[in-house]
Amino acid sequence: MTRIKHVERLESTTLRLGGEGDNWHMSWADDGRQYVALCDGRGWADVEGYTGQSYNTRVYAIEGEPPDISFVHLPGFPDLLIGEPPDLHRYYGFGILALDGCIYHYLSTPNHIFSESGARFIGAKLVYSPDAGRTWCNQDGSTPVRWEPRDQRSRGNMLFFEEPGESFTLITVLQMGQNYEHNRDGYVYLYSPNGNTEGTMNELVLARVPKDRILDRVSYEFFSGRDGVGRSTWSSDIQCRAAVHTFVPGWVNVKYHPYAWHPSVVYNAALGVYMMTNWGMGIDANGDSDEPGMWFRKPSYLGVWEAQAPEGPWTQVYEEEAWMPTGDAGAHAYQPQISPQWIAPDGKSLWLVWTDFQDLDGEKPYYAFNLQKVRIDVD
Repeated sequence: MTRIKHVERLESTTLRLGGEGDNWHMSWADDGRQYVALCDGRGWADVEGYTGQSYNTRVYAIEGEPPDISFVHLPGFPDLLIGEPPDLHRYYGFGILALDGCIYHYLSTPNHIFSESGARFIGAKLVYSPDAGRTWCNQDGSTPVRWEPRDQRSRGNMLFFEEPGESFTLITVLQMGQNYEHNRDGYVYLYSPNGNTEGTMNELVLARVPKDRILDRVSYEFFSGRDGVGRSTWSSDIQCRAAVHTFVPGWVNVKYHPYAWHPSVVYNAALGVYMMTNWGMGIDANGDSDEPGMWFRKPSYLGVWEAQAPEGPWTQVYEEEAWMPTGDAGAHAYQPQISPQWIAPDGKSLWLVWTDFQDLDGEKPYYAFNLQKVRIDVD
């Protein structure tokens, strides 16, 4: 059994490819493209389809491999503009899966606008494209996509909504090669923080669904622990969910909206291991500022873990308590994403994509698409 001994970020390989937006969840499709979700930004001014408007969510295609990559606008994705009254800050696209010509996209929704006290994510909407991004449908198959205002959101039109503990509101989809080719059990796996507080947001929970039943909420089941001989158990009752891993405490913000421990997980087929990277929010935990618990007050936490199964157990192989790409002490890096396409054929390197928040004085770009090669040492 291959075990990862260590990983190393190769600072000299860093590429900063500009644009405006963040988060960058990716999936590798059968057409050879990666599909990537952008949140809160305008995208790239030199990409056809640029409007200069800011979007809560937009989906692009990525073609090529580093350093020669290009971004392609998908004109069929329904506009979701920032600042459209009366429903400012609506849906944020995170988990994405390209499978058999379809694209499935999970969008998180908050309880109210983020400028109000107590804002947090409380649900996730599922939309999909049956034709590689040309047209898009609601979960029930209807079109055009409806961006329901807050007072119309419910379990009838959201995949997850006001679930126990506010779990499954920030979705990550396990990536398993091009067109999910390395999957053998027929399930799609979804990870999420277990809630919105310190002690729940740093717990990781897991759901699975047959890959031909993704649109059917009743078909989702939840990891519920292990039996007396160590076998994984699953339940259709979300109340029975159990954490597959618990991350270190002290990295969840309590100001603005809670936002941390939202992972990226891939299957590294060459090594035969599942790999996860995750991040904790750099907060002022000691109250040394006028806003204790506010986000982006110091560099983030960065970790990498490995496992032999989607549900773990997960073993940590890398840790940084001050994640500073290129040694930048002013970095506020977040949402590290492992590109499912850009894993070396021997599995011993990959490309990590992330976003960097502006420094407190606003001297740096607000968001950007950054990537860096990571070397993997194995036994």
